[in-house]
Amino acid sequence: MNRRLLSMLALTLALPISSIAGNWGHWRGPTGNSTSPDANPPTEWSGTKNVKWKVAIPGRGSGSPVIWGDKVFVVTAVSVSATASPAVRSAPSDARRGGKGRGRGGRGFGGGGGGGLTKHAFKILCFDRQSGKLLWEQTATETTPHQRTHTTNGHASASPTTDGEHVYAHFGSRGLYCYTLEGKLVWKRADFGKMNTRANFGEGSSPTLAGNKIIVPWDHEGQSAIHALDKRTGKTIWKTERDEPTCWATPLIVKHQGGSQIIMNGQTNARSYDLETGKELWRCAGQTQRPVASAVSMGDLVVVGSGFRGSYMGAFSLAGRGNLEGTKSVVWELDRDTPDIASPLLSDGRVYFHKGKSGMLTCVDAKTGKLHYEVERISGINSTYASPIAANGHVYLTGRSGKTVVIKDSNKLEVVAANSLGEGIDATPAPVDNELFIRGERHLFCISN
Repeated sequence: MNRRLLSMLALTLALPISSIAGNWGHWRGPTGNSTSPDANPPTEWSGTKNVKWKVAIPGRGSGSPVIWGDKVFVVTAVSVSATASPAVRSAPSDARRGGKGRGRGGRGFGGGGGGGLTKHAFKILCFDRQSGKLLWEQTATETTPHQRTHTTNGHASASPTTDGEHVYAHFGSRGLYCYTLEGKLVWKRADFGKMNTRANFGEGSSPTLAGNKIIVPWDHEGQSAIHALDKRTGKTIWKTERDEPTCWATPLIVKHQGGSQIIMNGQTNARSYDLETGKELWRCAGQTQRPVASAVSMGDLVVVGSGFRGSYMGAFSLAGRGNLEGTKSVVWELDRDTPDIASPLLSDGRVYFHKGKSGMLTCVDAKTGKLHYEVERISGINSTYASPIAANGHVYLTGRSGKTVVIKDSNKLEVVAANSLGEGIDATPAPVDNELFIRGERHLFCISN
């Protein structure tokens, strides 16, 4: 081997991972559709097979891991007090929120969380991607939450996000915190107020980075809004109020005709906002109660759906304006078997989604809504919170029991493998390069061949 080639090889090996590898800076991935354009993670693993490392995560949280370069970030809420304070039960803020239903499923309030409230430390943790070693952790705040959560939800359900310069940890009513990748606090915003979520289900919407902005959703039983902050300073650029009750969806940023739109689910309407001004561009009614699923997009179409006490999914043209209901800007609609907690996946022109919170899977053509297959039972997956992801021609479906079933990314259902790590999983996995990062109930795993 000549000296020049040896020098090039040495330089390549010395480069940081971020310069030669992909990243997963948001729980919905670089495309916003839960897909990776370049990852090739394993399709088979177990508690001992293809586990590069695993580390224990203190406390409780279902925020997904995000990866940038040689760092992996997760958030958690750790109880630091054994003394419980009385729980505060949420209530509709006015007669409108307690009135008749909207959307095709109507309204109604279901079961909430249990037990009293304790003081928690709200933390962000940074791990070395190669070894799993804890590089740093920061406690954003220690406080007692004002509201309980659903029994399946914790107090750190929003995922962090990063642009490779800063990492942002969102704890809802406890604030939004911006750190350098080395763990130094740059700014914080803890002045948004307190959310009162439907039936004490808890908080969980994640913010989204877009250019020089970070978009923060704020839907609850009080006055809802969507905020655009300067990601470098935390200062408000604009704020748009929303006529929406509690929604746990995450904003999707899409480009169209030289501009950018923010797509946000909602019980009253699915809506689009201008990224620069916050002005509402279009809306369409039809979603069901307390939406959780986030939107996906392809070309000039966005697909938005929900599936609690009703079913609706619609594909909307980004060129539409005003009220789209009943217009040609509603390209296709479905009224059955739509997703509840897990968001849909859009990959290679196909939309995959679970029926409600079940493991039953439907796949449709993104342009037309035509069914490739519908309500197929995925063996071993009965309940789903984690969203499907796609990488290298495969789709990864993860159930709350901890089983992940890998299928072909195709018009026909074909199971490739079924895997389990031995603990529950609510967070969406993150594929980067030849690795898959899975945040389980108790551990963070790096899966690698």
